[in-house]
Amino acid sequence: MKIFFRYEDNDEKSYHKQLKITLPKSWKNGPTSKLLAQFVESYNASEQGAKNQLDGSKLHLAVRQTPTSTSNAEVTAEFVAIASDAITITVFEDREEVYILHGPSRTLGEVEEERQAEIEQARILKAKTVACVHLGCKNRFPRDGPFPTCSYHSGPPVFHETAKFWSCCSEKKAYDWDDFQAIKGCQTGTCTHIEDENAQPKKAWGGCELREAAGEGANKLKSIDDFNSSEAAGGSDAAPVLNRLRQVLEEVGVECEIFDQVVEGIRKEVGDEGDELNAVAKDLGKKLKVAMKAIVVEQLRIK
Repeated sequence: MKIFFRYEDNDEKSYHKQLKITLPKSWKNGPTSKLLAQFVESYNASEQGAKNQLDGSKLHLAVRQTPTSTSNAEVTAEFVAIASDAITITVFEDREEVYILHGPSRTLGEVEEERQAEIEQARILKAKTVACVHLGCKNRFPRDGPFPTCSYHSGPPVFHETAKFWSCCSEKKAYDWDDFQAIKGCQTGTCTHIEDENAQPKKAWGGCELREAAGEGANKLKSIDDFNSSEAAGGSDAAPVLNRLRQVLEEVGVECEIFDQVVEGIRKEVGDEGDELNAVAKDLGKKLKVAMKAIVVEQLRIK
């Protein structure tokens, strides 16, 4: 396992240094503090170190992480600090670029304490405030005010295939969650925590709602509702089961038109088997079971 170290956290470029270290096997399961100590020892013995001695207790390791984004805006990589007692092989990959930055290292315990403090601070803030009910507004404020101004959307969000956008601003599509949340609202107003009974439902749209809004009824896939109302269903016990499954999968992000397409495809595979919908449900159950087992195998890393 090789690690590429880069010390560039100094305005004087002549003090910068890059170093490649091949880690002994025993170091892979050891703390990252060993790596920092090795770099500091090597640096201080070098030409740069003769002019700029480093103190390992005032340095820490970090990796650069580029935020996931599909926007056209320039994205700047961020440094993510590595705990001094983190296990090397769990935080670094082979040939990882590791940066030496000024500022003392923190332990995993200290990192966790800071995380818990942030969680507690967020909990206290949430308990003392209410959220604005306007779509797309992320403001929180005291229940009795003052009420800030907000930028929000007049239509519900749309999650269709990989695209994410607001139905009122369909020309502004995003493919990353952060980019989606950054889409500026098309309406301005005053924040409120009281729901408007006459407001448009806030349920997220999928492909089905898009087609309904566009008035597209031709050549659509047969849905479970179609099966329920058709003679083919024949009062099948599978119809309500598939309908519930369709609704649940939609809630976890599987678009209803994808589900309908799968059901239609299985229906064509099973053909005319008497109670056709029960055959579809049985076959779909088998396919889902296989998929779930594959996930378990991957999670357990069983090869």
